[in-house]
Amino acid sequence: MGNNYAYLEKQYIGRDYIRICIRLVMAAFCFAAYVYQRDRDNTQDLFLIVGFGIIGISIILLFLIQYKITVQDKSVIIEGLWTAKKVTIDLNSIVNVRKDVYSSFMLNNPVYNLHRKGSVRFYSSGKDAIVLTDRDGMEYFIGTQRPNELYLVIQEEMRKK
Repeated sequence: MGNNYAYLEKQYIGRDYIRICIRLVMAAFCFAAYVYQRDRDNTQDLFLIVGFGIIGISIILLFLIQYKITVQDKSVIIEGLWTAKKVTIDLNSIVNVRKDVYSSFMLNNPVYNLHRKGSVRFYSSGKDAIVLTDRDGMEYFIGTQRPNELYLVIQEEMRKK
């Protein structure tokens, strides 16, 4: 099978700006505690090690893919991290497509295939989402960094015979 995708997007775990800021503040606290600790014993070195550990984990998370969105052959395929089940949404069963805000909250946890209140949610970072509604009333919230492009590609795929 060829790699002729109508749309391809990769969502990364560590690229959410709020989470990056939280990790950097924690690392800065560790470095400040290392510098300003009054009694010089072995616990001082622990702050330095933890600070560098937080920075190292942050760098690794920047390259760790949470899920990949692919649109091809009248279907939306969402592949998750390692052992996560691949989700295929057939566009023939979709009756409505719309752009929406994923959530009104400022902090949202990354989720993959979360079934909640008649909807299935996929989210890594950002604030925008594409909402697909199928014939049974199930809504699929797909968080994306490029909502306009995904919206147009899905509508074009749905128009194909």
